[in-house]
Amino acid sequence: MPGKGQKKQPPTYQRQVIPRDQHTVSRSLISDNAKKVLSRLNGAGFEAYMVGGGVRDILLDGRPKDFDVATNATPEEVRDLFRNSRLIGRRFRIVHVLFGREVIEVTTFRGNTAEADEDSEDDRRASEHGLLLRDNVYGTMEEDALRRDFTVNALYYNLQDFSVIDFTGGVDDLRARRLTMIGDAETRYREDPVRMLRAIRFAAKLDFDLAPDTAAPIRELAPLLTHVPAARLFDEVLKLFCAGFGATTYDLLQEYHLFAALFPATAAALEQGESDEVIRQALENTDQRIRQGKSVTPYFLYAALMWPALQAEWKRRQNAGEPVQPALHQSIAQVIGQQVQATAIPRRFSGPMKEIWELQMRLPRRNGKRAFVTLEHPRFRAAYDFLLVREAAGEDTEDLGPWWTDFQQADEKGREKMLNELGPTGPRNRRRKRRKKPQPKA
Repeated sequence: MPGKGQKKQPPTYQRQVIPRDQHTVSRSLISDNAKKVLSRLNGAGFEAYMVGGGVRDILLDGRPKDFDVATNATPEEVRDLFRNSRLIGRRFRIVHVLFGREVIEVTTFRGNTAEADEDSEDDRRASEHGLLLRDNVYGTMEEDALRRDFTVNALYYNLQDFSVIDFTGGVDDLRARRLTMIGDAETRYREDPVRMLRAIRFAAKLDFDLAPDTAAPIRELAPLLTHVPAARLFDEVLKLFCAGFGATTYDLLQEYHLFAALFPATAAALEQGESDEVIRQALENTDQRIRQGKSVTPYFLYAALMWPALQAEWKRRQNAGEPVQPALHQSIAQVIGQQVQATAIPRRFSGPMKEIWELQMRLPRRNGKRAFVTLEHPRFRAAYDFLLVREAAGEDTEDLGPWWTDFQQADEKGREKMLNELGPTGPRNRRRKRRKKPQPKA
């Protein structure tokens, strides 16, 4: 390690060209539309390569879902070649080439912003915290590789000679199942703190270990995430927990002290002794649904991730003498208000999340017509699923889950029988007989 005051030297890299007979990338595993884009760019005299996750996943014996292309053509030149394309992005302009539902993303080689000429000064902006805000400098293929995040994401496939080009040792890291940040990890995290979340996401998804130099700065730099816009962090949370590896991701976020930056109120509640079993159970269920090809809803995930915070605040208010139901409503408002400061939650998600929580209080109240009214609530199914998660996590709900399961499956007579078998849950609201007013004597 460098001594005090001594500048750490950046790692050195060497270009390696791996011929067809020494790697496992096959054209048959590449999207036909991606091959069309590569061929047309090459035919027009441009360099063009498949890059990133597509190459990585094929080398790992997987089947990639996305195919990205890197080229020395400018976005305008790419757009001129493809009528079925559109320019997007402000921070770095890219081209989406559209083939029905499939989108091939084409990016121009990025350059080294630190070495860009003075004419590019307007495209190089950093905040007071060192975050890179704009990055519109174009460069060479090698510069593009060194600007990428991890070595395993900086592999290029050449359709013309079927070779894989590796500038950063990504192939060796794939073999070692190791995730390594390109360049100095601390500098790269300070440029964009979201890279710390990407490190966790890829480590969980690929079942890779973080290289020591890549892991070392994360715990100390975790608070930098508070400088990232809340809306961007909301999107990153969905990427973290909706990829099918949420349970592993949660453990890694806790291990590297990143969870508290994303869910500060929940982290504080856990430190105070609240259980995270509902979070773990919800993430395991979500992972299973994704493996089965089923959809997941962000508001359900957020309801689970914030459940410990809600429980802590609700208990605090009740202990302070507030009635149960008003305490719940105030707690919900407080917890959501705190969370949107960290990760913005669109109203289309915060509303249903609030209803799931409120219904947890209504589910025990089943007497009379209450069960039928609750069953017709538009958010009943999500609230019922949340109840099952709570029970699986070990919360005592007095067997509400099995009762509501049977009630949904029963016919009309069966439901009436179940309701009649319920014991009184409170004073019955009996109608009093009206006393006859004494008639005046004639």
